[in-house]
Amino acid sequence: MCVCVSVLFFAGVCGCCGPLRPRYKRLVDNIFPEDPKDGLSKSDMEKLTFYAVSAPEKLDRIGAYLAERLSRDVVRHRYGYVVIAMEALDQLLMACHSQSIKPFVESFLHMVAKLLESREPDLQVLGTNSFVKFANIEEDTPSYHRRYDFFVSQFSAMCHSTHEDTETRTRIRVAGIKGLQGVVRKTVNDELQAIIWEPQHMDKLIPSMLFNMQDDAEHNDGEENPAALAESCFRELLGRAAYGNMNNAVRPVLVHLDNHRLWDPNEFAVSCFRIIMYSIQAQHSHHVIQQVLGHLDAHNKNTPRVRAGIVQVLLETVAIAAKGSVGPTVLEVFNTLLKHLRMSVDFELGESSRRNSASSVSSGRSKESEERIVQNAIIQTIGFFGGNLPDYQRAEVMMFIMGKVPVYGTPCHTLDTVKIGHHGTKRIQTMLLSSLIMVTSGFKSKTMAAALPPPFLDPLFSISLMEDSELRQLVLEILHNIIDRHDNRAKLRGIRIIPNVAALKIKREKISKQDVAFMKKHGQQLYRHIYLGSKEEDNVHKNFELLFTTLAVLTIELANEEVVIDLIRLAIALQEMALVNEENMPMFIRCGIMALVAAYLNFLSQMIANPPFCQHVSKVIELRNMDAPYLLPEHIFRDKCPLPESLDKEDRVLYFQTADMAECLAGPGYNAERLSIPYVPQVTGETSHFSSFHLFKKKKKN
Repeated sequence: MCVCVSVLFFAGVCGCCGPLRPRYKRLVDNIFPEDPKDGLSKSDMEKLTFYAVSAPEKLDRIGAYLAERLSRDVVRHRYGYVVIAMEALDQLLMACHSQSIKPFVESFLHMVAKLLESREPDLQVLGTNSFVKFANIEEDTPSYHRRYDFFVSQFSAMCHSTHEDTETRTRIRVAGIKGLQGVVRKTVNDELQAIIWEPQHMDKLIPSMLFNMQDDAEHNDGEENPAALAESCFRELLGRAAYGNMNNAVRPVLVHLDNHRLWDPNEFAVSCFRIIMYSIQAQHSHHVIQQVLGHLDAHNKNTPRVRAGIVQVLLETVAIAAKGSVGPTVLEVFNTLLKHLRMSVDFELGESSRRNSASSVSSGRSKESEERIVQNAIIQTIGFFGGNLPDYQRAEVMMFIMGKVPVYGTPCHTLDTVKIGHHGTKRIQTMLLSSLIMVTSGFKSKTMAAALPPPFLDPLFSISLMEDSELRQLVLEILHNIIDRHDNRAKLRGIRIIPNVAALKIKREKISKQDVAFMKKHGQQLYRHIYLGSKEEDNVHKNFELLFTTLAVLTIELANEEVVIDLIRLAIALQEMALVNEENMPMFIRCGIMALVAAYLNFLSQMIANPPFCQHVSKVIELRNMDAPYLLPEHIFRDKCPLPESLDKEDRVLYFQTADMAECLAGPGYNAERLSIPYVPQVTGETSHFSSFHLFKKKKKN
């Protein structure tokens, strides 16, 4: 009997356990309706929220119990209750901001992780949405132990979803991108979460965004676009990158472009780096440039098109960076580019020399043309970057590039011209001078001494003495860029007899004292190289055009009364050289020099506005038109212009006479007596080491 009573009593106690359950559990249970389709019970949810706010110490237990229920419902596929549980968690997170929320957050993140691990797309999206809401909550105190490694991995995996259903695949990828964006927002501003910038996380984050940015899949109306969302997230991440994190953010981009072979074609690579450069803080630009330069070095033996693709990306980065602060990277950029220019020439010439059989000719030419693509890309980058630098930096770059040009008679430590031979040396010279043309374009220096210091001028003029008409043309174009500070060249284009110079509306200013001093010091050097450059046997029409422009811009920019006399003496000497012909020049060159002198004296006489001088020049030109048209530029530079068998020095009316010009210039301003002193090219100290070279040339011709 006693035993039975005891059993009954025990059973009665157990039957009363329901009402004695902890209050937080009862409040949690009450929010779940019998039918999950009815959704979260709002009134019961309000009671649970009030309880949690009033007793924050219970939050961790509430979270743990909700996690327990959610895990059970996930296993049993009771997804309606899962949705209710997550909605409750979201509301509790939004309502509670006390320090006691930390343990609750751990339970919440555990539940989100459960959903993300599920293979059900709906649950993955549900978990992601809850995480995004959580990411937007600003917590009062930082978290010391919380880590997001799992979430970075899981969201990245979702970004690469390959679900067979297109719509579902898009939903999962969009959720993954939003999740990564949530991780970024939650961590980048928390100093304790700097670990997010470490390579193991960036190597998952960045490629996930780039993978979706590449995706060109079509999306239905109203459907979120993974590519646009990924780009937005990518921009946000880069915009938050601090000084020390920039390299870790850019390196995975380069690796992704390598792995997916996106350098050729490189449209996507260019697009990526435009986004990077416009998203980061301007003061970090040089980090990106250095990364691309390093990547170019790492691929120095790759195919020409890959290298060209990387160079073109570099062009985009420096083009954007040049508008802001590039910092100490300037010379590093040029040094690396010049190094790769030399490598490209080596590859091109090496390939050319290896072509021994007829079967390899076409492939060799293809390889050569591809290397030209690399070289042109490098030149374009050098020119564009240099051309967008401030003048003080541009002058430094001009000196730097000039120091890399292999020049006869000067030591060249940066380029071993023995290995690449004459042809390779010329290729290097041509490309470096072409880049100098681009760098000097638009360069405006207040004084010529600053723009043309001896370390720049001497090697430049040395190249102007080489037996290569193309190189001499490039030198003259560089000089025009520097000397022509008022943009008059376009008005002077083409060597011709200009009937009315005043109609050209030449812009000019009075020559400064500094420029007068420059001409006193370097004028003879300029005249000498014009004189020697005029008689080269391989001169073509363009050489004479550029020589005429050189004389004209010198007159406009740097000619005072003394320089005018020197220039006339130079013109007379050129005429005499063509008439006497001690060096057995071809008749075309002799007539070309005569035409050059006529075009220039016609220009000069009108520029100094001396009527008697103009009359003398016009008379000679008129007689030439009738009796010797081959001595005028309009005729000699035409195709198939008939050439004379000889030039008769005794036919004085066809030539400009020193005595007549001296008489025209007699009077105030000009020291006309100096015209009677024949001009003789003077070998200055700076160029004396080239005299033996030209003596050798002269003997060779004879």
